[in-house]
Amino acid sequence: MKITGKTLVDLGYKPGKWFKEAIAQANAQQLSRTALTGYLDKVAPVIIDPHQASLPFFKNIRAEHEEEKNNVQSVFKTMKALMKTPTVVKGAVMPDACPTGAVGQIPVGGVVATKDAIHPNMHSADICCSVMVTSLGFIDPKKVLNAAQQVTHFGGGGRTDLFPFPKELEEQIAANYFFQDTGSMILAKTHLGTQGDGNHFLFVGKSKKTGETMMVTHHGSRGFGANLFKKGMKIAEAFRKELSPKTLKGNAWIPYSEQIGKNYWEALQLVRAWTKLNHETIHNATCEMLKVEPQLRFWNEHNFVFKEGDMFYHAKGATPLDDKFVPDSYEGLRLIPLNMSEPVLIVKGQTTESNLGFAPHGAGRNVTRSQHKRNNAARTVEEIFQTETAGLDVRFFSNKIDISELPSAYKSAKNVQQQMKEFGLGEVVDEILPYGCIMAGDWKTDPPWLKKKKAA
Repeated sequence: MKITGKTLVDLGYKPGKWFKEAIAQANAQQLSRTALTGYLDKVAPVIIDPHQASLPFFKNIRAEHEEEKNNVQSVFKTMKALMKTPTVVKGAVMPDACPTGAVGQIPVGGVVATKDAIHPNMHSADICCSVMVTSLGFIDPKKVLNAAQQVTHFGGGGRTDLFPFPKELEEQIAANYFFQDTGSMILAKTHLGTQGDGNHFLFVGKSKKTGETMMVTHHGSRGFGANLFKKGMKIAEAFRKELSPKTLKGNAWIPYSEQIGKNYWEALQLVRAWTKLNHETIHNATCEMLKVEPQLRFWNEHNFVFKEGDMFYHAKGATPLDDKFVPDSYEGLRLIPLNMSEPVLIVKGQTTESNLGFAPHGAGRNVTRSQHKRNNAARTVEEIFQTETAGLDVRFFSNKIDISELPSAYKSAKNVQQQMKEFGLGEVVDEILPYGCIMAGDWKTDPPWLKKKKAA
């Protein structure tokens, strides 16, 4: 009797990608019913159900007022659902936490440790969102901002004036399973030297401790990383359907024990290398234009996956304090930006039971961008801008103000710093006092490059 997929279904086995090989083997060995079920029981994937009850997680956050109370309750609700995911071992939330997406999806400011599992949705599309600082000595910060504005690029799309791309990195990318398509390399090359939109920025200020002028950039892996995220989510979803269909779709994972999981981990490291290069490209171009040598430079990601043995720490907007998570750490120093009117914090810290080795990544939000705009509908954009950026040199690359990135759109920087002390989330060792910054702005409204295209 020929064994088919219907044979297996009639025997009570759930269809999956394992059917093809199992059917071929069963037919090749001409297995009888008893031998067949014995064989199938050995090769059929084990279904992993979510935890019946949510695992506990550390709450390094406290609501300061009513609006914040609603935000914190939403964070706890989504974390509680997330902590039922069967791969999860432990978790924590930071003072800048805010929910994103559906209930059960990791919030911004969330840290989740899983065993033998990489969850693409827990690092999100903006893989390796990170910050880098370069000290430029005692130079006028306005000159730095002017030079940076000429070499950087914000908003959608890539560059036409491409920067040189390292041959070794190009070869490593081309050799990875996840980057076999030509589109990945095109994105890697055309997005090099660009900074995206939203909360990404280029910030210039002075060290409170030394008075030196410092430039900080904040961005992720752009289209190159987003492309990997889409592929990772597709593969993770296939595993979820086969291994844990009751797990929330957004919490699908790729097992690291599988070769595809190792390939994905290697791809993530290439995205990290590209993102570091992207920061360096902008910093180096600015230094060249100014004809100055960098005095000091370091960086850290705050939106990534960090590996320790068979444990994977997913930080969705959380700064790794522990050097075991940052292989190219400089003296354990980390950067935590707050908002454009507040200093960028330079911190150091230790791993504790409750922080899992992480700190906040910024100030976070209590309401969405859209809600913030609605809350300020009674005032003009220009009025809000003038009030909130007084004394600062704030520029938008698109020439369109985005009030959802102004200081009032974020949580109280003072409260976040206070809770960092309260919950043992790093010690501030210096501050970069603000002079000004560049952000994308509302680039989707009448973008300047579209004007140029029409004029041509």
